[in-house]
Amino acid sequence: MSAIVSINNLHKSFGTNKVLNGVSLDVQKGQMVAIIGRSGSGKSTLLRCLNGLERIDSGDINVCGHDIHHPDKLNLRELRKQVGIVFQSYNLFPHVTVERNITLALTTIKKMATAEAKKIAHNVLTLVGLEAKKEAYPEQLSGGQAQRVAIARSLAMAPELMLFDEVTSALDPELTGEVLKVMEDLSKQGMTMVLVTHEMAFARKLADVLVFMHQGKVWEMGPPDELFTNPKTAELAKFVSSEL
Repeated sequence: MSAIVSINNLHKSFGTNKVLNGVSLDVQKGQMVAIIGRSGSGKSTLLRCLNGLERIDSGDINVCGHDIHHPDKLNLRELRKQVGIVFQSYNLFPHVTVERNITLALTTIKKMATAEAKKIAHNVLTLVGLEAKKEAYPEQLSGGQAQRVAIARSLAMAPELMLFDEVTSALDPELTGEVLKVMEDLSKQGMTMVLVTHEMAFARKLADVLVFMHQGKVWEMGPPDELFTNPKTAELAKFVSSEL
């Protein structure tokens, strides 16, 4: 297996607040890696570093062949073609249809013809079960539908890696199930995924690797069942007991 993400001794501070304190982690092609941990442990910042949304202070990150620790050499546009990211807030454009939300980046960034972009939009909307909503506007969607459109929009760019940052935390249980089903389908199709999540049952069932972050570090890492049933540190034991 080849590493699609390689992180070595990553450090990141905001002012005097050290958020990432020597993180090292590899993600292999086709893996689903789930990152868990308390609020403030550095999980979301780590994801944002992976697609260049946050500049790192020191360390090495290679994502899809891009050296992120050399901002002068980094082509952010190329990186973001290969790395999709979906946030807790859907970030859809409210004034255009679902279809246009998806085709916009295809026609502007990839310079694709409108007809071809619409064909891709149809395909990805079918994938997330929303082909009937292509003419709808974001305000006409439920939270679960809006999040699935956000996922479809990322998938339309044909990324090599998908990042998910607490994408279900604003949704009620039924809508959460809709979104997790899409992520499960993507995993079965071999999409490489890194997700920050508080959905412990989902992480345990589907992740290939579980990463527990604490105080800006990778505290424990390994097969989900092993970490859940036999945590090696008091911190993870306490976290698991509070979440399950």
